[in-house]
Amino acid sequence: MPLCFDLDGTLGSFGGGYLLLRETLAELWGTPVEKAELDACAGSTDWEIVDELHRARFGRGLEDDGYSAFESACLAKFRATFHPAGRAPLPHMGLIEGLGILLDRGHGVWLVSGNSPSVLDFKAEALKLDPRIPLLGSLPRHDRADLIRRALGGGPGPHLYAGDRPHDREAAAQAGVPFLAVGDAAPGDHPVLAPHAEAEALVDAVEMLLA
Repeated sequence: MPLCFDLDGTLGSFGGGYLLLRETLAELWGTPVEKAELDACAGSTDWEIVDELHRARFGRGLEDDGYSAFESACLAKFRATFHPAGRAPLPHMGLIEGLGILLDRGHGVWLVSGNSPSVLDFKAEALKLDPRIPLLGSLPRHDRADLIRRALGGGPGPHLYAGDRPHDREAAAQAGVPFLAVGDAAPGDHPVLAPHAEAEALVDAVEMLLA
């Protein structure tokens, strides 16, 4: 019964992350990647975004070794930016604490994110997420709904996906699981928590959905 959570904007914020992605691709590809190009991408995971930009730029899909090169370079960017002497992420402390309570109550909790796997590992450590939580990042030829299904593993429900953006809500619908929103950027007929919500508010919302 995995309960799946997005990371960016849901459990914390790494301001400027998309700028770092653009800088990474500009260095790898030798020419700037404009914000408008990034905003026009239909996908929401690193693989989808970089593959779509690569197709537009070079007329062919991204190969696995190209994605690996992007992942390594992007991780280096985040490590150089977010560290004790540099910038710090903004954790949503109550929600992070709530994940630990859910685990202690016997719920299976997963982190399912659009970040590439090593960047997701870095961000989870920076936010001091509970190490018991399995992490699943963006994989080649998988969209966000695919990742959610992979985490669920065909096991019995009830399940859910928590996120902060419309693409999170849509992925939950595609995967056939209830959605829990964090913040007001993904309106709809579902429970909504503020980013600064307390731990028990998260636990209550999750257990209401599961009931």
